[in-house]
Amino acid sequence: MNRINIAIDGPAGAGKSTIAKKIAKKLDIIYVDTGAMYRAFGLYCIRNNISSNQNSIINDVLNNIDISICYIDGEQQVMLNKENVNKFIRDEEVGKMASEISVNKNVRLKLVELQRNLAKKENIIMDGRDIGTYVLPDATVKIYLTASVETRAERRHEELLQKNMIVDIESIKDEINRRDYRDMNRDFAPLKKAEDAVEVDTSDLSIEEVVDNILNIIGNKK
Repeated sequence: MNRINIAIDGPAGAGKSTIAKKIAKKLDIIYVDTGAMYRAFGLYCIRNNISSNQNSIINDVLNNIDISICYIDGEQQVMLNKENVNKFIRDEEVGKMASEISVNKNVRLKLVELQRNLAKKENIIMDGRDIGTYVLPDATVKIYLTASVETRAERRHEELLQKNMIVDIESIKDEINRRDYRDMNRDFAPLKKAEDAVEVDTSDLSIEEVVDNILNIIGNKK
């Protein structure tokens, strides 16, 4: 296979990471979880008591952080200043902070540079909010993965229950709606479907059905 870059965009909870990981394994290419990189910086802000509206402080500390990706036993690990932070970045608080700080243009420019450099060197599949529209506008294949708010809230609710965390599903819906609004209305590189992206609605599809659908799309592009 020639060098291939696959971009998967879509709102929170649409299944981007789950699907991208499976496709990466099927095609034996590198999966880049861009959301995890933003979460790592969100974790840094939380640990250092930096709020999302303190843009001048955020801009100052950008030069003090290094966020990278490595693989251990075939699994992606996110490193924040050489610390493996995988087990810390999936908390709801960190996800909320990641969404809020991602509107800062300088934060995005810092992480986009790292993402583009990786795509130049490797066959990759990358998921996020603005991969096909901004990060990798020349990606070989672009997918816009979506699902209803109800479906996304139910999935997140189930994930939290499995972690013995009790959260009201209506509050999850409210947070998803707020996150969608922030992502779609930020000034710099907002979430939107690229003109040449193929939309895949996962609301009524199993994971394997979504994977097969996207593999067919990729196959037709080769």
